[in-house]
Amino acid sequence: MTRYRVRQVSGNIAKDRRDDLATEEPLEIRVLAGGVSRTVAITMRTPGADFELAAGFLHGEGLVRPGEIQAIGYCTDDDVPPEARYNTVSVRLPHLPEVPHLERHFMTSSACGVCGSASLDALKDRCVPLVTSAVKVHPEILYGLPATLHDAQGVFARTGGLHAAGLFTPDGVLIQSREDVGRHNAVDKLVGWALLHDRLPLTGQLLLVSGRASYEIGQKALAAGLELLCAVSAPSSLAVDLAREFGMTLVGFLRNERFNVYAGPERIL
Repeated sequence: MTRYRVRQVSGNIAKDRRDDLATEEPLEIRVLAGGVSRTVAITMRTPGADFELAAGFLHGEGLVRPGEIQAIGYCTDDDVPPEARYNTVSVRLPHLPEVPHLERHFMTSSACGVCGSASLDALKDRCVPLVTSAVKVHPEILYGLPATLHDAQGVFARTGGLHAAGLFTPDGVLIQSREDVGRHNAVDKLVGWALLHDRLPLTGQLLLVSGRASYEIGQKALAAGLELLCAVSAPSSLAVDLAREFGMTLVGFLRNERFNVYAGPERIL
């Protein structure tokens, strides 16, 4: 968090006070193999869980698989000034990924994220498997997820400016959560946590995001083996297409004990 002095105005009264804001800084993600280092992404994020963010991003884009990360840490390359080293993460792999979009740099923002695979056909080309698990969830369990995730958002409680992603069991038990100024970053941090702790795939578990469900979030969830994606806000049309094409369950507007099921209703009891 970053503290600022602000002027608060209410009616005809103004007063100066301190305000805690969610910190937003750039993070450069590099891959290293055979002595060659390449930048694959620069994203705006909330500092914290940077290694998880880098790992989750690379996994979601199909650039690493479980067990392939040999080392991960803040970059100490000569071209990185000391003041920028905690904003640069280097991931050592056995070989540089041979994919076309590695030849250009991703530039992402905390608002929209990056869509490395811009179509459903591209996902199929990556051989992302169809979801086939038979997990079932009762509506009463879904109703309780937003409150549980909200209670786990410690930084949000102080700033009001962060998104969150939560990983749950089908019984509604929170396994892990992450916060960030970007929805996609929160998901990457969560998936990166699972990747670095040898917990992938996340088959049979649920993902809840605090904002809308976009295509990119659906892509990351699919790559992690998640078959049930919930959002407190609306999904995008392409997110619905992705869920229906790959056999995922997609729930939107999950709040106030109501929700819409846009794909995979068979998993909702």
